[in-house]
Amino acid sequence: MISVLPTVRVSARVRLTVLAGLALLAIALYLFTDLPGEWEYALGLRWRTVAGMTIAAAAVGVATILFQTITANRILTPGIMGFDSVFMTIQVLTAFLIGPAILVSAPPLISWVVELVLMIGAIVGLYWWLFVRRSLDLHVIVLAGLVLGVLFRSVTAFLQRLLDPDTFAIIQNLTFASFTSIDRELLLPTTVLVAAAIGSLWPIRTSLDVLTLGETTAISLGVEHRRVVMHVVVAIAAMVAASTALVGPVTFFGLLVANLAYGAVGHRHMRSVPASIAIGTIALVGGQLILDRVLGFGTELPVVIEFVGGLFFIVLVLTGKAR
Repeated sequence: MISVLPTVRVSARVRLTVLAGLALLAIALYLFTDLPGEWEYALGLRWRTVAGMTIAAAAVGVATILFQTITANRILTPGIMGFDSVFMTIQVLTAFLIGPAILVSAPPLISWVVELVLMIGAIVGLYWWLFVRRSLDLHVIVLAGLVLGVLFRSVTAFLQRLLDPDTFAIIQNLTFASFTSIDRELLLPTTVLVAAAIGSLWPIRTSLDVLTLGETTAISLGVEHRRVVMHVVVAIAAMVAASTALVGPVTFFGLLVANLAYGAVGHRHMRSVPASIAIGTIALVGGQLILDRVLGFGTELPVVIEFVGGLFFIVLVLTGKAR
């Protein structure tokens, strides 16, 4: 039987508008539901949490989309490639060589700047040396990144075994993602850095869409591939470093957000980038809202997100939808 009902096609712009509306609704519900008697103090704490979650959603989501653009792969993310492991290695080496006191007593802004400089320097320096100086193929660089990520995690795990229990507890606390214990002093500089990194992509927005066609096609269409890719790598390093220094490492969150954005609005960056920010905000703020008001802090939000993202990663691999 042939259906006579018309097929309703919702445009990507409408879907993006709906996602933005849902993100704002999640923020409003988190901020203004179940406010206690001293609502000014509670509202201030909630604003800080929402701001941190929104910054993390923007940084991780956009960085993942950019990384998947230059690698032409839907399952690779900065976290899987080991960008986050640089942060963990810095923390463990500092505690092992200098002692945990400096990690606890150092001013938050000073620690944030040092971690930022070290992470961005390590990531950009490695990719510049391999991609520009050595002129290696991008796929070889991706493979090198995977190997180095495993190396950093192995070194970190080995050094953690040599630490005393008190120092180990401090390191665990610093390297575990948290969206509810964000330092207010770090919100403004992190916001400025993430906004600057995203804003720097505006002049190359059309080149980003061309990069999705592959390196050979992009070069034939006039894109300066190496220059654009290094620009993107610097932006990714800045966003990942800023987000990780603010809330901690999250490995699979970007994978989940980026692929949901592709499914909702397609692969054009003018739509997928804002969609990833909206979806990430919905996932973080909405997830924390459910944990706080429905489940009563039954578990930590990063644990749930990493579990769901890990399952999604396995599904993508098993179904062959990595590209």
